[in-house]
Amino acid sequence: MSGRDPFCRPRSVRRGAALTLVFASVLVAGAATGSLPGADRGDAADGAAQAAPVGHHAEVARAAEEAAAHGASPLEAAERAVSRSGDRWGAVYSRGEYEEFEATLDGAYTGVGLWARERDGRIEVSRVGSGTPADEAGIRPGDRLRSVDGEKVDGRPVTEVVSLLRGDRAGKAAGSTVRLGLERGSRSWSETVRRARLSRDPVTVRSLASGVTVVQVSAFTKGSGEKVGAAVREAPKESGIVLDLRGNPGGLVAEAVTAASAFLDGGLVATYDVAGEQRALHAEPGGDTRRPLVALVDGGTMSAAELLTGALQDRGRAVVVGSRTFGKGSVQMPTELPDGSVAELTVGHYRTPSGRGVDGHGITPDLEADGRALERAETVVGGLGR
Repeated sequence: MSGRDPFCRPRSVRRGAALTLVFASVLVAGAATGSLPGADRGDAADGAAQAAPVGHHAEVARAAEEAAAHGASPLEAAERAVSRSGDRWGAVYSRGEYEEFEATLDGAYTGVGLWARERDGRIEVSRVGSGTPADEAGIRPGDRLRSVDGEKVDGRPVTEVVSLLRGDRAGKAAGSTVRLGLERGSRSWSETVRRARLSRDPVTVRSLASGVTVVQVSAFTKGSGEKVGAAVREAPKESGIVLDLRGNPGGLVAEAVTAASAFLDGGLVATYDVAGEQRALHAEPGGDTRRPLVALVDGGTMSAAELLTGALQDRGRAVVVGSRTFGKGSVQMPTELPDGSVAELTVGHYRTPSGRGVDGHGITPDLEADGRALERAETVVGGLGR
């Protein structure tokens, strides 16, 4: 799932992905405002308005301005310019879409409540939110997703499948329906599900029978980093921790840095470049550096979640268990266009503390595990404790 994909449609794919937090990142705003690592939802809006065009941004902005001057659509002109730029993660949002994008950073989104991942060229349901339309329809993790509204999804990137589920290209909203073609073992069936406006607590905590504490972070939305810190502080002193980042599509990088601060005593979390200028992200001092820690990841672990994983792995703070992560390590920057829409293009890439590039490569776990990954992680935590 790396490199250029022939199925990628810059606007629909990037938009659909970002609006479900797949690629949402405060690096988007911070690169423009210089507000990292403390940028938040407000900074994102300001960043879009204040960013000066650089690189392909200037070309996209010029195309939009020329279209506006001739009475054509600046948004459509910008979309064409982004397509020509060769930027896989480039996108153009209407004003309303960008507002929706910002809302997702507070944990709200429109969808059916399922998470998907690619496995051997097929799309598999990796998680189903409790009480969501997908849950009520009886869809389960492990089910294979064959089609969305009649469009086959095998071989397509997860980002495009997410966009289809949300109905982004067709402008679908909460209350609209989507027909899913599903497969479970030898059974194939079709299910019509109604999209809904959903919200979720991004951090959940539970204790295993062994005494290990599992801190699961579904996305780095606003406040999630501090919740991770609180979970670590409140865990029993003897308890090792499994930081479950499986299926975590990223989110606010500032929140991922705050989460890193729960386990590190200051120091480097990541470096990144913006138009050739090198910058760095650092953890706050005072984190718990003694408690046994395993980071649990899979192919759905992306962006800010990969940044966190790479920091914990490189600095020897955690053993990483699971499967190779997605590999999205690029930095986007927004520019407001004449009609209020926002163009977002890649301006750089981040690296782990040891200098590893993540984009297109992902992070390789220390211990490969798939079907019984949590059990393996629990065993490793126990071993670290001894």
